[in-house]
Amino acid sequence: MKLLQPIFLFIITLLLISCSAENVDTTEVILETKPPSENPLTVLFSDVPEGTQAISFMGEPLFANVPNQKLINNLVLAKANYDADPMNAINIIWYGRRIAYTGDYQAAITVFSEGIKKHPNDARMYRHRGHRYISIREIDRAVDDYEMAEKLIKGTKDKIEPDGAPNPQGIYLTSTHSNIYYHLGLSYYLRQEWQKSHDAFKMGQEIGLNDDNIVSTGHWIYMNLRRLGKDEEAQDSLNNIEQKMNIIENMSYHNLTLMYKGIIPSELLTSVDPNDPSGAAIAYGVANWFFYNGETKKAYDLMEKFMKTRSWSAFGFIAAEMDLSIK
Repeated sequence: MKLLQPIFLFIITLLLISCSAENVDTTEVILETKPPSENPLTVLFSDVPEGTQAISFMGEPLFANVPNQKLINNLVLAKANYDADPMNAINIIWYGRRIAYTGDYQAAITVFSEGIKKHPNDARMYRHRGHRYISIREIDRAVDDYEMAEKLIKGTKDKIEPDGAPNPQGIYLTSTHSNIYYHLGLSYYLRQEWQKSHDAFKMGQEIGLNDDNIVSTGHWIYMNLRRLGKDEEAQDSLNNIEQKMNIIENMSYHNLTLMYKGIIPSELLTSVDPNDPSGAAIAYGVANWFFYNGETKKAYDLMEKFMKTRSWSAFGFIAAEMDLSIK
């Protein structure tokens, strides 16, 4: 079988037709891009369809969505910066991130792996590669990366991490340390290591960045405690959640934690659109709410419903997929 064709081939076509970026020969930049020498899926599976990015926990091939022009333009510029100085850690990170935003997680992983070879003690390389291992369902590798990243940040100063898609206020809400603990917690959650997941999210919450951080980690802390059967402790974990908080991005997690507190009825959150990450987060949170409270059929039906959406790289989708695969 031929090697899987990365999404770069589609991007090349679009660029040849219409794309241009200031002071950059976009066609040349994209054509110079080196895809991974071999997509790991070609080793594990002999019959995956061309263009497959991952195999779901249900055994289904997963394909990248078509990237929009803005994502392509951003990738062009990131590639130009990388070409100008391929040893620069920031250039490597943004090149890998911009590739991932187009949906080519396999190629992004290759770039971050290159970054690890060049900067083996830079926790950010493991942090970003681990994220994309989660996207492609390589959870054990994600855990390995985040455990390494956690070791590397011990005793280091935390720094705010710029967002790939900044909010309208232009306020960055996460840091290197908080992102490492958050994604480590998610990786453990997907392996159903509830206590380890709880502890990682708790470490991230205790950094105390902002209210967005409190509600996002609080959501997962609560879910882990409910999975552990610690219902009273789960309820107590919400004591730092209030109706009036300064939430800039994580309204979905805020609404879920308010639902857990009994302030928002679950019925108000069941009509969300799970085709975007925030909707997927809410859908999964509500499904778990039904699960905890003995309505398992209702829970699994809701999870099945958004398995039919296109948001397969959203964390809520991945978690629901894992639950369905082992129910």
